[in-house]
Amino acid sequence: MTKHILIVEDEIKIVRLLEDYFHASQFATSALYEGTQVAEWVREHEPALILLDLMLPGKDGLDVCREIRQFSNVPIIMITARVEEIDRILGLEIGADDYICKPFSPREVVARAKAIFRRLDVSASQLPEHSSGLLLDEEKYLARFNQTNLDLTPVEFRLLSVLKNMPGKVFSREQLMNALYTDHRIVTDRTIDSHIKNLRKKLHQAGCAEEMIHSLYGVGYKYDF
Repeated sequence: MTKHILIVEDEIKIVRLLEDYFHASQFATSALYEGTQVAEWVREHEPALILLDLMLPGKDGLDVCREIRQFSNVPIIMITARVEEIDRILGLEIGADDYICKPFSPREVVARAKAIFRRLDVSASQLPEHSSGLLLDEEKYLARFNQTNLDLTPVEFRLLSVLKNMPGKVFSREQLMNALYTDHRIVTDRTIDSHIKNLRKKLHQAGCAEEMIHSLYGVGYKYDF
């Protein structure tokens, strides 16, 4: 089945160039030129991957990415000319899977997309097919609940791993931030809360009816299942 890629970019020449290269690699494409209608389009058409420019009219790429992550795990590659934003994108606080800087080679963009698809294919095949419950593969960063891949970001995987490896232990938000961000970047308590929310949503979507990650008001979080 041909994979469908959504290109969200306001420079028409860039869109046409990317479309030519993706079509040459047997991908289908669609294009949007501003940010306000992207989430609605993604809900309706469910693309296999999104190329999302950071600077868009109507609504910028960071806000669009956050909006999409409320309901979809579709891979997102951010396109940016603002180097100062790279740390935020790489930190995955917004849920992006990769980034690429302008000016770029269209061949590199296609290669990045193919690399993401290969990673997803490996994720679908590497975990045991008949395992039940929650299974984490620490070496491959793969997670599955009852044979359903969770498609976690690296930060989400590390967070779930920290909690699961010490069931019943209550972690403060500060402890979790220190465990996740070893480069001492500045993040807020709300970042941890956002990751926890995403984890719970993905576990629920995979069929986990009971709460695995519990909140202790004013204290933090624990894993107990």
